[in-house]
Amino acid sequence: MSRRTPRLFAAALAVGALLLGGCAEKTANDTPAAGGSGSAAAAFPVSVGRLTLEKRPEKIVSLSPSTTEMLFAIGAGKQVTAVDDQSNYPAEAPKSDLSGFQPNAEAIAAKAPDLVVLANDLNKIVDQLTTLKIPVLLTPAATTLDDTYQQLTDLGKLTGHPAEADAVTKKMKDDIAALTKDLPQRAKKLTYYHELGPELYSATSKTFIGSIYTLAGLENIADPADADGKSAGYPQLSQEVIVKANPDFVFLADTKCCKQTPETVKARSGWAGVTAVKNNQIVGLDDDVASRWGPRVVDLLKAIIDATAKVPA
Repeated sequence: MSRRTPRLFAAALAVGALLLGGCAEKTANDTPAAGGSGSAAAAFPVSVGRLTLEKRPEKIVSLSPSTTEMLFAIGAGKQVTAVDDQSNYPAEAPKSDLSGFQPNAEAIAAKAPDLVVLANDLNKIVDQLTTLKIPVLLTPAATTLDDTYQQLTDLGKLTGHPAEADAVTKKMKDDIAALTKDLPQRAKKLTYYHELGPELYSATSKTFIGSIYTLAGLENIADPADADGKSAGYPQLSQEVIVKANPDFVFLADTKCCKQTPETVKARSGWAGVTAVKNNQIVGLDDDVASRWGPRVVDLLKAIIDATAKVPA
């Protein structure tokens, strides 16, 4: 998928199909109880918000890559019968031609789902599916880690895997605590520029992505560019602004979509004097890991901390 404008980026974030590295070698089955058949104590009917399911869903359609990752992580993968065309992880996810950007009620209904999970109510798809008597759970793009934990909890409850969801959440919290426990105490924070695309769109500390860098103790050079909030946390910077800010690190979340590498950044006119360039502190991330709010956010945090830990305190 290609998306390199702020509107498309915001839309992509909302439906969980961003192309925004993970350095921990994990698979979906590395999470606790990922292969489980369901919590022994799970009972139906269950309710999340206004949605009530009378029995465990066995034909789930996920139209959000982040939600797809969550469902497999909590052991509900065998209940997932179709995922959207951007859900590429884990490899065994039953990818289809369904779109999260242009959801089609008839195409979704043709899969005969007993639960549909969406990240955005585009084209009023929730009303359309509700009219067709198809249960729908809306899981908006997370803005905090607590949002991620809540979505895991909700999905666990609705799919009959509450204990597995709790285990995944606990492991995420434990892993994050371990990663951030012994961060170097620096007199001055390291600064960074997170690149969403070669057009120099970035993400501020107010975004979910930015909050992960904050956990790593970094300072975001993009924050002043969206002080008024008009860019909704995703401002487009200029080369002049970036060069003047002189970030210690450049993190590339456009390695897959746009083929950006440390070499392409070093070749940019006027960037030779930037600290990140001079010190070879340009880090290529996995676009997908750097854009989703599921369990692999731990991998993103680890990639950031591993890269910055090499700089003496």
